[in-house]
Amino acid sequence: MTDQDDFCSAAENLLGPRGFTTDPDLVLPWLTDWRGRYHGAALALASPANTDEVSRLMKLCGKHGIAVVPQGGNSGMSGGATPDASGNAVVLSLRRMNRIVELDPIGRKVTCEAGVVLQALHEAAAAEELRFPLTLGGKGSATIGGLISTNAGGTQVLRHGTMRAQVLGLEAVMADGAILDTLVPLKKDNRGFDLKQMLIGSEGTLGIVTGATLRLLPASGGRVVAWVGLGSLTAARELLLRCEAQSPDTLEGFEVLPRHCLTAVLDHLSNARSPLEQEHEWNVLIEWVSAPGAQEAVREQAEEILTSALDDGLVGDAALAENETQAEAMWLLRDSISVAERALGPAMQHDISVPVAKMADFVEQTVPEVETAFPGTRALAFGHLGDGNVHFHVLAPTGAIAGQWEDTDGKTVSRFVHDRVTEVGGSISAEHGIGQMKRDELARLGDPVALALMRSVKLALDPANLLNPGKLVPDVDPMPRKPV
Repeated sequence: MTDQDDFCSAAENLLGPRGFTTDPDLVLPWLTDWRGRYHGAALALASPANTDEVSRLMKLCGKHGIAVVPQGGNSGMSGGATPDASGNAVVLSLRRMNRIVELDPIGRKVTCEAGVVLQALHEAAAAEELRFPLTLGGKGSATIGGLISTNAGGTQVLRHGTMRAQVLGLEAVMADGAILDTLVPLKKDNRGFDLKQMLIGSEGTLGIVTGATLRLLPASGGRVVAWVGLGSLTAARELLLRCEAQSPDTLEGFEVLPRHCLTAVLDHLSNARSPLEQEHEWNVLIEWVSAPGAQEAVREQAEEILTSALDDGLVGDAALAENETQAEAMWLLRDSISVAERALGPAMQHDISVPVAKMADFVEQTVPEVETAFPGTRALAFGHLGDGNVHFHVLAPTGAIAGQWEDTDGKTVSRFVHDRVTEVGGSISAEHGIGQMKRDELARLGDPVALALMRSVKLALDPANLLNPGKLVPDVDPMPRKPV
């Protein structure tokens, strides 16, 4: 038997038929990323039922030199959970580890396994009149482990921060099978490095997140949602400043989308309609959240802000949702952009951030630059203006062949965009991670000192480079493996 045969036999004995399979038909669905851009191969699919099984599997992988690609909901945007084409790695799915272990209403925290789906966590918190302050369009598939591993953001970062701010404690399995357990949160703890923060955003390259303790907030008394039409992103920035100044304690979301995005969504969703009668170059979706009993006061505050903006000519039109159904319909328009855009054809998606004060100028300058440099393309930006993060997408020219354009002209487009982002002191990855899609660009544009430190940490914790090889950290060569 080969070393791989020995491994597969031992892994099947360890995890059982539900937890380990080499059946190509069962493995196949997990070998392509959500966007359909990356396709890989795998030796097997492992689906452990608990942390102990993950630990024992990693020890087995270390013994046989088998690489592991951790995977949550497989809804990532950068190919970070897709194996390479060698077929030598095991895809490690955490989807069976989906228990909410403890929800503490008094302490306002929840401990759960990595495979818990975000929407399920929202529902569990709501049942206790609490809420988890992070949401995104893929909440029905994204898992807690994946959100932690990519330090996900979403539409509430403006007020509550990224996933990093929500994690109170963490459990992870390291490359050698050791279990790091920091699940019990402490307000003050100065026993050296905050190791959980090192793992958050590491995309499974330093350890496999198996569980977390997360903070919860009291349920809101309600929300006020508005859809606003205006003429420019600069005007949207001015409206944001007004909202922050006049409603600092209630403003929770401020999303921008250009006319092209809204049109694409309306064409894609058969029953959707625009909240405003007239078209506008830019649209803003705003959400304010109130404390219990204060929704009417927050609504009056929102009306005052929007009325003043209309009177001053800052915005062209605005509509407040009259009920939850209308509010959900407005958010559906925002959350459907990625799906609607994917139906239009090939595109290069850039998840970027620049200093908040520079975002409007950056978009208004870079969009025409891209479209001039690459005739036939269409550049557009949408997303979280309030925290300096927009999704800067460039649609391919008509007739471009999916899979070919992205790997040729599309890469040139991305280099152009990333150069512009770097010139203004921004980041080429704001919330979707580096994965394999941006690894080479990180090597090209990243700070040499920071990259050297990342490589040092990676090789110290995973010297054989078994954890998600080829992702995030550029130019990592495994140390010589000791004979079994």
